[in-house]
Amino acid sequence: MRNLRCVQVSTIQNVPGIKATAWDVSNHSVVCLRDTDCLLCFERWVDDELHQVACWDAPQTPYHAVDLHFFGDTESACIIFDNGDLVVVREIPSNEERIEIVGSIDSGISAAAWSPDEELLIVTTKASTLIFLTRDFEDLVSVELTAGDLEVSDHVSVGWGKKETQFKGKKARALRDPTVPETIDDGRLAKDNEFHETTISWRGDGAYVAVNAVEDSTQRRVIRIYSREGVLDSVTEPVNGLIGPLSWRPAGNLLAAVQVYGEKHQVIFFERNGLRHGQFALRSLDGTRKGQDVCIRSLHWNVDSTVLAIGYDDRVQLWTMGNYHWYLKQELFEPTLKWHPEKPLAFALTPKLCHSIRRLQYTFDVGAGPIIPPFDYGVVVVIDGKTLKITPFRQANIPPPMALYEVNMEENANDVSVTLQSTEPERPMFKIHVLHPSKTAAYLLDLSTAQPPQAIEEGGLPDPANIFVNGTRHDSTRPLSLQRSSSGAGHSDFKLTENGFLLANGRVLTRGCTSYLVTPSHLIFTTSQHLLKFVHLVAKSEDLEVPPDTPESDERCRSIEGGAKLVTAMPSIFAVVLQMPRGNLETIYPRALVLAGIRNSIDEKKYKKAFLACRNQRVDMNILHDHQPDQFIANIGLFIDQVKKVEHIDLFLSSLREEDVSKTMYRETLRVDEREPTSTTGVLTAKVNRVCDAFLEALRSRKANVKNLITAQVCKNPPDLDAGLVEIVRLREKGSDQVDETVEHICFLADVNRLYDNALGLYDLQLTLLITQQSQRDPREYLPFLQNLQGQELSRRKFSIDDYLGRFKKAVGHLHELNAFEELKSYTARHSLYEDALSFYRYDEANYSSIMQLYTDHLKSTSRFKEAASAFHYLDDKPQASECYRLANQWQESLSIASTIPLPDDKLRSLAETLAQSALETKDFRAAAIIYLEYLHDVPSAAKYFCKGYLFTEAFRTITLSNQEHTDLLTSVFDIGLTENMASITELLADCKAQLAAQVPRIRELREKKKEDPLAFFEGDVNEGKDIPDDVSLAPTDASTMGGSLFTRYTNRTTTGTAETGTSRRSSKNRRREERKRARGKKGSVYEEEYLVNSVRRLVERVNGVGEEVGRLVEWMFRRRMVERARAVEGGMVEVVGLCRRAVKEVFDAQVVGVEAEQERVDAPVVNEFGRLPFLSQSQ
Repeated sequence: MRNLRCVQVSTIQNVPGIKATAWDVSNHSVVCLRDTDCLLCFERWVDDELHQVACWDAPQTPYHAVDLHFFGDTESACIIFDNGDLVVVREIPSNEERIEIVGSIDSGISAAAWSPDEELLIVTTKASTLIFLTRDFEDLVSVELTAGDLEVSDHVSVGWGKKETQFKGKKARALRDPTVPETIDDGRLAKDNEFHETTISWRGDGAYVAVNAVEDSTQRRVIRIYSREGVLDSVTEPVNGLIGPLSWRPAGNLLAAVQVYGEKHQVIFFERNGLRHGQFALRSLDGTRKGQDVCIRSLHWNVDSTVLAIGYDDRVQLWTMGNYHWYLKQELFEPTLKWHPEKPLAFALTPKLCHSIRRLQYTFDVGAGPIIPPFDYGVVVVIDGKTLKITPFRQANIPPPMALYEVNMEENANDVSVTLQSTEPERPMFKIHVLHPSKTAAYLLDLSTAQPPQAIEEGGLPDPANIFVNGTRHDSTRPLSLQRSSSGAGHSDFKLTENGFLLANGRVLTRGCTSYLVTPSHLIFTTSQHLLKFVHLVAKSEDLEVPPDTPESDERCRSIEGGAKLVTAMPSIFAVVLQMPRGNLETIYPRALVLAGIRNSIDEKKYKKAFLACRNQRVDMNILHDHQPDQFIANIGLFIDQVKKVEHIDLFLSSLREEDVSKTMYRETLRVDEREPTSTTGVLTAKVNRVCDAFLEALRSRKANVKNLITAQVCKNPPDLDAGLVEIVRLREKGSDQVDETVEHICFLADVNRLYDNALGLYDLQLTLLITQQSQRDPREYLPFLQNLQGQELSRRKFSIDDYLGRFKKAVGHLHELNAFEELKSYTARHSLYEDALSFYRYDEANYSSIMQLYTDHLKSTSRFKEAASAFHYLDDKPQASECYRLANQWQESLSIASTIPLPDDKLRSLAETLAQSALETKDFRAAAIIYLEYLHDVPSAAKYFCKGYLFTEAFRTITLSNQEHTDLLTSVFDIGLTENMASITELLADCKAQLAAQVPRIRELREKKKEDPLAFFEGDVNEGKDIPDDVSLAPTDASTMGGSLFTRYTNRTTTGTAETGTSRRSSKNRRREERKRARGKKGSVYEEEYLVNSVRRLVERVNGVGEEVGRLVEWMFRRRMVERARAVEGGMVEVVGLCRRAVKEVFDAQVVGVEAEQERVDAPVVNEFGRLPFLSQSQ
């Protein structure tokens, strides 16, 4: 589907006598050999002029330059003449001569060719000798071309085509095998086009070389294939009329040659083994020349094997192949062509009279029409010689080489362009401009009719001064291409360079681009990674966002077949046409184009068009609402009126879900300036119910089909099945004949078993029977059940139904209506419905108390002692209430109620002792001390437990109020309590200092190692076998002081939007194993630092917790004249608080980098101030 279009050309005029040309690849310039006044001049093209490099006398005898080759590495050229001379011309000679004849072959040279790697030179002499020479012109191999070479390839022949092997019976022609040729070629030479020349062609990799020469002894032209070492590998099979031109396709699979038969010519192909492999016929050059007058001089493949140049005696034709059809793309009236060795579509041309030289750069270009809606009909015009193949892909998707319309012309076409002729959408008309070598023409294509394009105007060539190629003024007398409009009109100016760089206003947008198109809203391009990408067009080229190579997650990127390129796009039907490397076409509907079209339709309130696009392209229907939610809700009536069909409305309603697909699934297909922030959750609260309610209101106002009403009810979240069933009941009451149909509809939308339960819950047995008939239930099961219900009284039937459906609370209400109290009591106890039963009898004291008694027994049996105690207290069962309060550790209530029974003194004392022991077990020393003081009258024990709870003031007050000697209890109880608490605090402070001294330096060491070598920190044993303390809690935590880590597997912290994805990839078993590792904080693991940091945090919290207790202890020790002990405890506490402050500053407030920095500063603990006694401070 691609034509060849000239994008750059430069010419040097008035340079007669050009004998040969070559390319200097290093400078991308042309060098040539020119004969001027009996002098041979070697010249270089510089700044549109030929600069002379060297000059020497021309041979006296007639001569011909067989080959000219330039070596860019040594800046020298090798010229081979037919008289046998091999001349080297050095542009920058060092110690060597500028012009040197390095060798000469006496018998003369008929052909020569350098290998692609420039290491070997192959020469054929006029004495039928093949010589292999090195780069230094040393003789490697010399091979004689003899008739014996023809026996190398044993081409099998069983005599097909001979008279004696042909069946000549009746109806023989009809029985002939069509795969068998009628005649077999014997290699006869052509009569009129045979010049006995020799041609050499290398394979692209330089491993083999082919020599096309005439074997004089047999008068047969044969192609010999030699290996690089000079070993004959194969010869071609005999072909009649084979002439001299030969070119080996650089890809290596085929050799191209020319066959003449009669007045016709065809290019034939051979494999390396010498067997034929297809052909294509050449077309007549014009209507006046005969076949015998046509002389084909050369064949040349370009470097990437895409274009075959066929050189005649007065012109060159460029052919390409697609879908096994050969297209004639260009006809240039200069017979000598030289392809650039590296640039596929660059070449140099010299005319027949050799008075000028031209450099041309071509590109493959699609002759496509406009792609701006509504005129995006996908009109593509393909040049094939004198035929234009025209296909509007929006109307007919016809694969090449066929086309919907074919226009035959008098002359070969060189370029074509398509413009819009009419702006009326109802009558799309396009003007096709054609450039011929000698004139221009135009054709009108009217797509509103079935007529082929009609010629409307024809004229001569335009003024060369007005022809522009790629923005550069054309300086040739023949225009080579038509003017194109800028592809990025209204947006950035896009350009694709030769090396695959896609530029936007001169800025590199992407690399590896192979083709591109620009639509009104997207830049579409293909890449060498076999991806099709869409870029949203914005005002500034700097804001263009190229999607990543993630077709599995980004709708703007799509995988395509390798080598596929863009042909055209049709945004109106969301289509893109791609051409595969072989030539076949594929029309796809990318999500980016589809969604852009759907959004445009929604914005224009064309809901039917948007709905059908979603339905046909399988786009989530939620986009119809989520793109413009408020507009959709306000125009639901318009949606219903446009869509109309009941099935389509049901399809939309059944597709609703809470997710906002415009912010999740299809977020990337919006332009950057239209997207919501990434923090958006993408979930709309009550979206489904809001839309369904709006549909119900609109449908009822239009008296719409009841199916739509049912669908709107059933599709709610959760489904409102009862409302849907009520619609069926209303329909049945009206006597409609659509009841069965609507029942089938609701059973299709919802689970029939759930519908059965809901219909039964409406107490409508007839509706239940209709629903059940749509299920797979056995009538022998449900009919007796329904018949039994039918025979019951209404309240009893409701109770039976609610009991069957498990709606026990409603069933209790029906028992209350039936006044069946005993049955209600048993039913309440069986289903634990005490609170509901109590609510029915709150004004019936007797029944209320009866149910309350059941409830208290239930509470006590389920260990809910506090509620049971309150219930027993209400029922005035004081012993049970006291016992339940005791079991609930409510000692005040238990002892208070026990005192009102009243209990005997011994039982009351036993109860108090039991409660005191329970308080001690829970370390409630205050409660235990009060029980010993007030109920057991044990002052020493009360004072002891007050001291254990650091309640020294209460202990001192208790002792002073007792009748015993104060000094005895103060010494034996109070002072001993102070001493014991001092020992406990001192031990705690010592443990804290030891833990900080071990863990803080270890954290510092780990952070230094992580900073120096993160990879070793995460992969290796950073502890080097050293032990670390293990004396802190193992509680797991998610906090960490590590900054942006290299491996989020160990931190569980990633950038927004990927954390949950990373977590979900791990199985639950692996996750539990990782949590165990995190909790252990094993030495040398990546979790060690986190483990130690949280250990320091817990230590600070513990120190803060004992601060008040230590303060009270120090104060009372000072009061009891234990000054030195008080000073020691206070000093230890002050030291530990200081160590904690320094540890918090180093561990938590250190500067960190990464997403966790702010988190760590927030989680840093605060060390509370410790109030010191001024008396102790002043005495120091």
